[in-house]
Order: sequence, then structure tokens, then C-alpha cells
Amino acid sequence: MVLGPVSRARFRFLPSGKVSLQQLNVKTVPVLDMSNTDFHKREYGNLAKRLELEGNSKLSSSFPYASKARKTEWVRPCRCRGSTKWVHQTCLQRWVDEKQRGNSTARVACPQCNAEYLIVFPKLGPVVYVLDLADRLISKACPFAAAGIMVGSIYWTAVTYGAVTVMQVVGHKEGLDVMERADPLFLLIGLPTIPVMLILGKMIRWEDYVLRLWRKYSNKLQILNSIFPGIGCPVPRIPAEANPLADHVSATRILCGALVFPTIATIVGKLMFSSVNSNLQRTILGGIAFVAIKGAFKVYFKQQQYLRQAHRKILNYPEQEGA
Repeated sequence: MVLGPVSRARFRFLPSGKVSLQQLNVKTVPVLDMSNTDFHKREYGNLAKRLELEGNSKLSSSFPYASKARKTEWVRPCRCRGSTKWVHQTCLQRWVDEKQRGNSTARVACPQCNAEYLIVFPKLGPVVYVLDLADRLISKACPFAAAGIMVGSIYWTAVTYGAVTVMQVVGHKEGLDVMERADPLFLLIGLPTIPVMLILGKMIRWEDYVLRLWRKYSNKLQILNSIFPGIGCPVPRIPAEANPLADHVSATRILCGALVFPTIATIVGKLMFSSVNSNLQRTILGGIAFVAIKGAFKVYFKQQQYLRQAHRKILNYPEQEGA
């Protein structure tokens, strides 16, 4: 033990087992060697007893374990040495509770040496053991069960959408007849692929490729300038274009546009090709017409946005009067 005079010193416990010195009416405070546990606890208890005899009324609040220092259980839970080797069992338990946050199976390690604490529990009875085992199995199985339920919900939603699309495109009675005569395995595999194929087809941005070709060869074809003004005109700069798939809003537009496309194709087919008797042919023609008309307007709109971005200017900052 090393003794050092500290005027007006006061000390208290820390959760790590260290002793910090602050103001207290004590003439001499011993600095204890933590490597000798028995000696440390004995001297620590003697010091606490002496402080109580001196009449420090604040000792019970600032030093809660002083009067019970001889009864306190000490433990060395990690590879640390020196003054951080031994800590209170009670303080360490409280610190472990803060780290685990209610999860008693969570692992806790020392923040200094990163050694994992060896935590043991009392033996459980047979009933409690079975209940604890069941609780652990349920906790581990729930994420997989939730994932399976989600995948199953998406699959059967896709099957339902595919069946509704078949009846909408082919016709209600004709669609029911086709699905009744088809192999059930074929329906379970083929119907869910209908929304998948629609989404993949919607992701093909053929308008952008057409627009690039027109910008490249429009100066050779004068007829394009009369249909789409400004396509062949030179631009002062080439503006940057954003990736449409990187925007979550564009992704939702692709999803919604793909799923609503069969309905739009059916409506356009009935409006523009009412003379066609076959529901399937009428829907196919309506879909082709809708894609062509929509693509032409989209090419024109994107070209105008391109020219607007290319000819933008940044103005001078207006100077304030009297500056």
C-alpha cells in the first residue's frame, strides 16, 4: 500500500471498481494496490470505518458500499490488470444489465480488453427449462416464418393478378374456359409470371434509345425537325441526365404503370378497334397503339426538357444599392 497526503479529499465508488478522489475532510487518504485483493478489501473497509467515525454525514450517499466493503463480492471478469482488474459483482451486474437491455442471452465484453464475460445462470427446473427452450426456438423461427408468409402472400397475389389479367384480356368466359382446361401446375407457374413480365417490359426504356438515335441523325433527316422542333439544333452544352431507376418515385411509377397496363390496353382497344371481334386481338392492338402514342409524347417531352436544360443560364448576383 502506498500512502499519499491529500488535503480536503473525498472519494467514491465507480462502477468499474476504481476509487476517485474528491473533496472530503480527511488529512490522509491511502492509495490502494489493487493487485492484492484481500489486502485491498481489508484496508478499504478500515478506511470506510475510519471515515464514518470522523462523522462524515454525506458518506452514505456518495459512498454507498463503504459500510459493506467487507461483505462485497469482488470478481475479475476479464484480462485487465492493475487497478481495473477487480470490480464489484453488484456494479458489474448493473453494467451488464444496461448492455443487455433485457436480452439475457446477449453477449457482453470488456470495453478495455474486449474479453467476453463468462456469465452463468442457476440451474433451471424441468418445466422452466422446457419453457425457456420453447421460447428460444420460437424467437429463432419467427423471422423465417415471417419471411415465408411475406413470400407466400406475394406469390398468391401474383397468381390472382395473373388470373384476373387473363380474364380481362381474353374475356371473362373465354378466360375461365382456358384456365379450367389448362394444367394446374402450368397455372401455378405461368400466372405469377404475368406481372413479372409486365414489370420487366416496363423497365425497358425504348424511348430513350430512340431519342438518342434521333439526336444523332436528326441533322440528316429534315422531316424530324418539322415533327419535333429543336431536335437537330446544336446545343451549347450537354446536360446531365439522372438515372430513372435510382429514384424511388420512378420505381413506383414503373410498378404501377406495368400493373395497370392490361386495363389501359383493354380500354384503348375497345375505343379504337371496336370493329375487331376477338377480345385478345383487340387488346393487343390497343396495347400497341397506347405504347406508340405514349412513346411519341414522351420523346417530345423529354427533348423539350433536354433543350431547356441545355440553354439555361446563371445570372449575375444583383448588387445592392449603396454597397
